[in-house]
Amino acid sequence: MQQLAEICEAVAATTRKTEKVHLVAGYFRSNPSDAPRAAVFLSGRAFPSWEERTLQVGGALLWRAVAEISGKGEVALTAAYRKYGDMGSAAAEVLSAVAQERNSLSLSDLQEVFDKLARTPGAEARSRMLRDLLRRATALETKYIVKIIGGDLRIGLRESLVEEAIAVAFDEKLAAVERANMLLGDISETLRLAAAHRLEEARLRLFHPLGFMLASPVENAEEALSYFSGPAVEDKYDGVRAQAHCGGKDNPRVRIFSRTRDEIGESFPELPPALLAFPDALILDGEILAWDGVHRRALPFSDLQKRLGRKKVSEDLVREVPVVYMVFDVLYAAGDLTMDRPLAERREILEKAMASVPEGDLSVSPASATAKAQGHLGFESPPDAGQVRVILSRLSRAESPQELDQVFWDARQRGNEGLMVKDLNSPYRPGRRGKSWLKLKRELATLDVVVTAVEWGHGKRAHVLSDYTFAVRDGARLLNVGKAYSGLTDVEIAQMTDWFREHTLEDQGFRRAVEPGIVVEVAFNNVTQSDRHESGFALRFPRIVRIRTDKSSEEIDTLDTVREIYEKQDMSREHRRTENDS
Repeated sequence: MQQLAEICEAVAATTRKTEKVHLVAGYFRSNPSDAPRAAVFLSGRAFPSWEERTLQVGGALLWRAVAEISGKGEVALTAAYRKYGDMGSAAAEVLSAVAQERNSLSLSDLQEVFDKLARTPGAEARSRMLRDLLRRATALETKYIVKIIGGDLRIGLRESLVEEAIAVAFDEKLAAVERANMLLGDISETLRLAAAHRLEEARLRLFHPLGFMLASPVENAEEALSYFSGPAVEDKYDGVRAQAHCGGKDNPRVRIFSRTRDEIGESFPELPPALLAFPDALILDGEILAWDGVHRRALPFSDLQKRLGRKKVSEDLVREVPVVYMVFDVLYAAGDLTMDRPLAERREILEKAMASVPEGDLSVSPASATAKAQGHLGFESPPDAGQVRVILSRLSRAESPQELDQVFWDARQRGNEGLMVKDLNSPYRPGRRGKSWLKLKRELATLDVVVTAVEWGHGKRAHVLSDYTFAVRDGARLLNVGKAYSGLTDVEIAQMTDWFREHTLEDQGFRRAVEPGIVVEVAFNNVTQSDRHESGFALRFPRIVRIRTDKSSEEIDTLDTVREIYEKQDMSREHRRTENDS
């Protein structure tokens, strides 16, 4: 572990991506037996992603363990945290005096403790195990053990760079490494195959979530049609993005994953039985929506929120807030991946899959392939649409900005956010945000941000943490851009208060630094330059639109996006001034 920690220090010390990659590649070549475990740890995880295990160790538990072992208490640890802004570095400092004479841990020792933590019930038992682990580690090892437990090394090393290092270390093509890791969801196994030059043996692990293809925002129809012509156009729904893995008749099992790769089927118990109607194995991409079956339209996200995060959903709630799975893409069918095929071909495969459902099964709606206009959602489903649980999205085409504008306003009249505009020739690229999928919303600007600090409220909110400081991502760093205290319900604020108490990194009295685990969507009027935040920017009049339980802190917006919004608003302001002057 000491050697791995030293490599992490070297990686953190350089800003050059190629140097980071070569440092890690050299470590892999020099440590063939440890390399598979190290690949997982260097990705900022305790376990390969497909395993879905967690350590069950929150920030508060980690904080108490470090404070107790150091013998210096909360005050010294708080001072160290303020100095570094990082729990791993703070832990290394306060433990440096008591850890000098310790023998180094092996990676197998660390993995063994992680395995035990994941299966151990009871916070006190896990706390003892954590303290025992940290007492065995050197100060430098402690720094990176704490970072791995927190899920973020913060050394500028993403899993994509670990993939590059594997390609360099074993002289393999990066595309082959990326594909194998995507299929397996296990970078340790990917490394083993690369080392043996057997990457072509990687096979899809069904019921393991794949990455989601992402869309880029555009401001108007003219910009959308500047990237490609004759696009496929769909309504942009305000729901929860979900990937459904259906085992078919030979493996009657269904799992549904969110964008954060968490399984969410238990929140929507009516969907897995409906998805069992497909006779063949499939991986589908779509959106879970609260649904008005009578008028055949999506309900507001606020209705769907009543269903989110529940491990047990009552029959009354199922009736009160019915949901559907709106399918718009297919990633696996007929025993093979379809992601490399163009969207037009994937759409044909998807239509055939929908049509394969046995006649008489009312849970899946065999919607027609395209619509000349989207003025209404006329799905080919029986009048009693309340039984329909799976619906194929409707496509339309737009050849001109005027046509696209009309389709956009039709979607808005149906209560939807806007449009998705897609290139029919594009492959499906998991985890990528390019210009093949575009989202046209035209509303007050919003950003997805992560909460980094919270404060106690005032007046009737004096006993809840209701003021949220939030940040965007700049590479491996999180940089604050504002603070919001409006937009959430009293119930949501109470729930968030409980979460923040359990995930506090530093209690400063009135203010708490917290784990960056809560993503929120914030709307704002404009962006200003600011000396108050390290980002250099501040959002004016921010308000919380909603909590994004479907997103992780890795998926929040970036400082570049904030900068781009700032520059565009300045250009727009100058344009309006020129028009007024003329």
